[in-house]
This record gives sequence, structure tokens and C-alpha cells, in this order.
Amino acid sequence: MKVAPYTLAATEAAQAILSGRLSSVDLVKSCLQRISDTDNAIKAWAYLDAEAALAQAAECDRIRKAGLATGPLHGVPVGLKDIIDTSDMPTQRGSAIFSGRQSEQDARIVELLREAGAVIMGKTVTTELAFVHANETRNPHSTDHSPGGSSSGSAAAVAAEHVPLAIGTQTNGSVIRPASFCGTFGFKPTRGVISRSGVLQTSVSLDQVGCFGRTLTDVALLTDAIGGYDQRDTESFARPRPHMSGGAGTEAPVTPDFVWLDLPFNGRLADDARSGLEYILDSLGPQLTRMTAADTLSNLVAVQARIHEYEICQHQADVFEQHWPQISETLKPVVTRGQQITKAEYEDALAVKASAQAFFANFFDDFDAIIAPAAAGEAPIFGDGTGDPIFCTLWTLAGLPCVTIPLLVGDTGLPIGVQLIGALEKDDRLLRTARWLQMHLAAELA
Repeated sequence: MKVAPYTLAATEAAQAILSGRLSSVDLVKSCLQRISDTDNAIKAWAYLDAEAALAQAAECDRIRKAGLATGPLHGVPVGLKDIIDTSDMPTQRGSAIFSGRQSEQDARIVELLREAGAVIMGKTVTTELAFVHANETRNPHSTDHSPGGSSSGSAAAVAAEHVPLAIGTQTNGSVIRPASFCGTFGFKPTRGVISRSGVLQTSVSLDQVGCFGRTLTDVALLTDAIGGYDQRDTESFARPRPHMSGGAGTEAPVTPDFVWLDLPFNGRLADDARSGLEYILDSLGPQLTRMTAADTLSNLVAVQARIHEYEICQHQADVFEQHWPQISETLKPVVTRGQQITKAEYEDALAVKASAQAFFANFFDDFDAIIAPAAAGEAPIFGDGTGDPIFCTLWTLAGLPCVTIPLLVGDTGLPIGVQLIGALEKDDRLLRTARWLQMHLAAELA
């Protein structure tokens, strides 16, 4: 039976387009129909221009037929979190304050997407200013539940098969957690792999760009396409990046070694998430080391919050001063708290962040990956927030590469992800380890 094009993973779609078995126009039409059929309930999109998407797809088809050079994402639809600037569509940042806001320039990652041949479908819904206050997006697996945040629409759009790929950002847990709740793959590479130029800045020290996809190879493909040095971004590094697709597509030369850290906040895990994780941990046998974490690691949660809250108050000071009545009652107390943090307290927090990075620099000499929850359990009921980000906080603070794999199912049938964390700039090794874990568990269940 012929499959609908919208169901294809990104790597499958790219290969089909390159070979001429599928046109980009037919793929985009299929995705647009899927959006039309389902987005009234899911509300993943903040902005969608079907005519513009089809025009991009038609140009991709013309280029291929003319025998011109094609990129790795040629003709493949991608969704962008609505904090990423584009010159041809609005970027409204999840707030009425920025309604109709139009940038004159593309973000650096948008330039790279265009160069890679991607079809930019539109903007996916984000929480207010990519922070704590939820917007209207629902979880595609159950519209009574949240998709997580702040990359709500990006996770939901991939899970609902609106697009095979979407881009989000993570300052605490905003890629890994919604990917877990929505049952997609989520990948946040090492801090500095992907440029943040042209992306709403909430925390210069913590903001990172990540990806959503249907497979491990999909998120690797997208990350390879949008990674690169950008001198305008203070965290971007001027050296080669790991080859993500090479890692995701390569078998591990030896059986990987994993470590589980017993952290005080592991008590926040729901019973179904805990039992599923215990099954996976037990299956690893001697390849798993259980380790009691130093108290200093759990103390990093407060450090992350101090940096994030202080910096958003600095970066968005004009917004908060000029539009305070339009700020949500959810965000206002966070801003008020951030405004009371002294510069000395902030600088102390930055020093602790640097020490955390130094700690993890040597930690992975003995391990291929940390295995951890991606979220506390299933997605919360819509209206009860976007979920607890604490299982992502430490790794985001340290800038480590993180990937979540949709491996578990909760008591009510909603997906739960399992997170792997790797060494800085060894993202390819992390993805290779994630591939091994998928194959290992498939063999266990066979």
C-alpha cells in the first residue's frame, strides 16, 4: 500500500525527492493537508503560509530537475519555533506584545536551512517569550494534555506528522521535555554547535538551539545542516563540529558504558516512569554503573534559575518596562524575582556554572553516556503548566549534548522519553550510543 508522503521521516523524504520518486510539491501538499485535518485541535502553528511553502517546494523541484546542486534537506519541510527570525514571515515570540513583528533579516540557522534546500513551512507556537506561561498548543496523543514547553508547537507538529522536522530552543528543558511528552526524538547538541543569531535571547549564558524529528538519523541530519561557526554568537566555537549523521548511522565499536546518577530530585519521578527506567537500567547489566551524585550537582538547579532569571531581566528589560500590563501573571513573579538578584549573586552563579563544566570535562573518561529521565513522567493535563524541567537542568547548565528517545509508555498510554547525556563536543559518540541502546532494547523485546 502506498504511504501518504506526510508520514515519511526526513531522511526517507530527502532520499525520495533526490531520486525523483517524490516531488517536494507533493510532500508539502500532503503535509498541508495533514495540518488542515488536525491542527484545529492541536494548534501547533502560530503562522503558516501554504502558498509560500508550495512556492518554495516548486523551486526545489525545478532545481532538482535542472540538475543543479541540492542540499541535504532539499525539498523537506521544516517548522521553526516562533522566536526565530525570518525575513518573509512574522516572528511573534508567543506574546501579543510582538503581534505582527517582522524582522528584516533571517536568523543564521534560517540562512543555513535555505542553503540546505529546506522548505520553511512556518512558525510553531511557543510559550510567552519562550519561558513559563503556556500558549494554546495541545498534545497530539491526547488533547487534554500539554505538549510541554517552551518549544510546544515544534514538538507537537512533529508528533502530529505535520512536518518531519522542527527546530526548538532549550534554556532549561524546552526541547528534551516536550519531545518526551509528545513521543518524538529530541536533540540538543553541545552548546555552541548551532548559532543563536536572530533567535530571541532570554539567557545569553544558557540559550541553546535543538531539533525534533521522527528518528535519530532525522535529528542528526537537521543538526548537521544548521550547525556552524558564527562570530556574532559569543558561545559559538570556531572549530569543526562532530558529524552527527555519522554518529547516528554508525554501530558502536564496543558495548557502551552507561552511568545512572542518584540525585535527590529523582523522587519527583512518577511511578510509571520509574518502573520503565528500572527495566532499561536492569537490561544494561554490567554496562551500567549506579553512582550517588555529589550534593553540589543537585545545587546546580538553583544556579541555573539564578542565571536564567537575572539574564532575561537584563535582555528583555525594555519589554518588561514598556509592556508590563501585557505580561502574563505566570511570568510576572519570575521577572520580579529576577530583578532582585544582585550582580554579585549573578557572577557567583556564573562561576559555579564554569566549575560544573570543568567537572563534566573529565567525567566522561569512564562512560559513554549518562542515562536519565527526560521528564518526570507523562505530559501534565493542559492548564497545569508545561511540566517539570528539572531532569534537564544540570545538563543544559553545563552545555552538554542531550538526546531523548521515545522508549516508554505511561499508565494512561502517553509517551515517556529516556534521556542520554554525553561529553562536550562528542555529540557523534552520544548519538552512536543512543543507536546502540535502541538496538539493544529491540533485541531484548524480540
